[in-house]
Amino acid sequence: MTTKDERLSFLEEMQDVRRIRKPNRADIKVPKELTPGHLERQRAAMDQPLRDRNPLTADDVDPLTAQDVLEWQRPGVQHGVYRKLRLGQYPIEARLDLHRKTVEEARREVFGFIQDCVRYGLRSVIILHGKGERNPDGVALLKSYLAKWLPELDDVLAFHSAQRHHGGTGAVYVMIRKGDLQKQRNRELHGNR
Repeated sequence: MTTKDERLSFLEEMQDVRRIRKPNRADIKVPKELTPGHLERQRAAMDQPLRDRNPLTADDVDPLTAQDVLEWQRPGVQHGVYRKLRLGQYPIEARLDLHRKTVEEARREVFGFIQDCVRYGLRSVIILHGKGERNPDGVALLKSYLAKWLPELDDVLAFHSAQRHHGGTGAVYVMIRKGDLQKQRNRELHGNR
């Protein structure tokens, strides 16, 4: 609580202070009419279709059946490393389930999943695609597309159908390339050899 003397002292100190008449704000006026440059940029944006950054193709693929084994490795992947992947001896760091997805949904999911794996430094993952045994034509559609898509991704080093306890021919182990952050950590740990 202020006393009478404090109040009088405050008013005495403030006697020369004058109120600012103009508001302390910038006067911004939005132009009402569109400039030719604005109209041109707007037209160009409307004419340019959205680009799909996903490199996975959704063209026709060779049909695979429920029992077909998926196997592929990029040149340079060591035999022992591929053998260990094939036998499911690497810990599974992430899992993607494509059951009940359309081909287009699976295309987006696989692309995003592999990108996330690289971003977070995951090296050994599994993708569950199903066997397609219930399909009347006997074609495992998602499996067929996956066999085409995975080699199209530069970050995929190798893949192989899973062991029975991980889903067998209805799932695939995928080995992912090291991300830049992992490569840098290895250089720091082991020196520039």
